[in-house]
Amino acid sequence: MSQASVLPSFRAPGSSEPVIKLAEARKTYKTGSIEFEALRGIDLSIAEGEYVAVVGPSGSGKSTIMNILGCLDTLTSGSYLLAGENVEDLDEAELASVRNRRIGFVFQQFHLLASLSAWRNVELPMMYAGVHRDERRARAVAALERVGLGDRIDNKPGQLSGGQQQRVAVARALVTEPTMILADEPTGNLDSHSTEEVLGLFDELHASGRTIVLITHEHDVAARARRTVHVRDGLITAEEASA
Repeated sequence: MSQASVLPSFRAPGSSEPVIKLAEARKTYKTGSIEFEALRGIDLSIAEGEYVAVVGPSGSGKSTIMNILGCLDTLTSGSYLLAGENVEDLDEAELASVRNRRIGFVFQQFHLLASLSAWRNVELPMMYAGVHRDERRARAVAALERVGLGDRIDNKPGQLSGGQQQRVAVARALVTEPTMILADEPTGNLDSHSTEEVLGLFDELHASGRTIVLITHEHDVAARARRTVHVRDGLITAEEASA
């Protein structure tokens, strides 16, 4: 069986199974004899095409949720089903492929390489996937045009504003055509104008059918999502739909 055949394949909208399902999810970190339970048995389901914000104060467990959903960390106990597949059943190569091809990541820190132009930063996920150079450039330029930076493809990060750098990061997340976008405090380093630009991009991505999970401590940012999940002390304390 080929690697591609055992990777989670995101189903079409309308599928009865959620694309994300956490059940009794627990995560405990250990430092010497000290243990800290970051997640304390949470249940969370997200349907394909949903726009969900996970909101809570610092230390609430929301970034741990993001790391689990993005296959960047593993649960201590409980289960995580991604498109119906138990993540624990995937080996390291399969997890790496899921992270690179199926999930687009956007972080508070833009994680752009200062020595590379915008399009070369955007092409990086495709380099890891073995895409041919000419196709990488074409797709990187198209992604930058999609986020309104078609005239900045050759600019390096130092020549771009904070909002523009985050848009480059969004383009990089989009270039592999992932079905799901995970965004961890993506507006944390932005002014109000740039925040509105980036949230506008997420609105467009949601309208196009992508699943978006937005991690934030800002309630006005969370209000842009269609559903808000409130987290505190490693527990989900409330869920509400946007008006």
